[in-house]
Amino acid sequence: MRTFAGGVKAVQGVDLEVAEGEIYAFLGPNGAGKTTTVRMLTTLLKPTAGSATVAGFDVVKEPAKVRRAIGVALQEAALDPLMTGRELMQLQATLHGIPKAEARRRGDELIARVGLTNAADFLDEPTTGLDPASRAAIWDEVRKLNDEGTTVFLTTQYLEEADQLADRVGIIDEGFMAAEGTPRELKAQVGKPRLELTLAEGSSEVCQKVLDRFGEPLPPKDGVVVVALEQGAAGIAPIIRALDEAGIAVQDLHLVQPTLDDVFLEKTGRHLEGADAEEPQAEPQPEPA
Repeated sequence: MRTFAGGVKAVQGVDLEVAEGEIYAFLGPNGAGKTTTVRMLTTLLKPTAGSATVAGFDVVKEPAKVRRAIGVALQEAALDPLMTGRELMQLQATLHGIPKAEARRRGDELIARVGLTNAADFLDEPTTGLDPASRAAIWDEVRKLNDEGTTVFLTTQYLEEADQLADRVGIIDEGFMAAEGTPRELKAQVGKPRLELTLAEGSSEVCQKVLDRFGEPLPPKDGVVVVALEQGAAGIAPIIRALDEAGIAVQDLHLVQPTLDDVFLEKTGRHLEGADAEEPQAEPQPEPA
């Protein structure tokens, strides 16, 4: 728990356990307590009640040991805009007490690993947000680190990122844990796959009556007829045959699987800020990822 001046309770009921070697995605709307939780786990903020251990060390009683056991990548990197990529690597190595020769070797190795060898000694907007291709490359690096044994606690504004990377997902809302589970488990909780049909010919009312025989009718949207299917793709062929017999011509159809955005909406009553944007929206405060 963390209470701020004036009795504001930023974190009230967060009970979670991240297994060794796991990728755990921690999601929540702005103001939900996500940043406060992460700051407590990284010893940047003391809890006012409760307890937490990271890598087996108590975050209040053994903060130095916690810090030696973890690495933190902030949402806003706070990089020196006048330093090159190689210089930044050397700075971080020095801060971690790594000998100079070893720092140079490991720095070169990491620069090569992210494909920046040719740009290591140049400045090129080092704090600019990542484009989709670079983001995919970072995902690969997160997976590699995890495969090598690193436990990852990830906060993100990209639900696709959580879906792609996370073994488990936790959602915090108004200081409490609203949901937790694997992406598959969470998506299964909020609904079945839905079939969306755009008609070329025929009545949408007649179409809806046909679809009612095969699944749960859902409200139409923008002229698209929608039905939830228990069996997913296996239920499409009988529907197409029945629509053809009823004289309904289909122009387009899509089978849409439940998404983490559906989960987020059901559990918190809102969409995740920035989830649909091309670039992530910054939160009011920097946040470890």
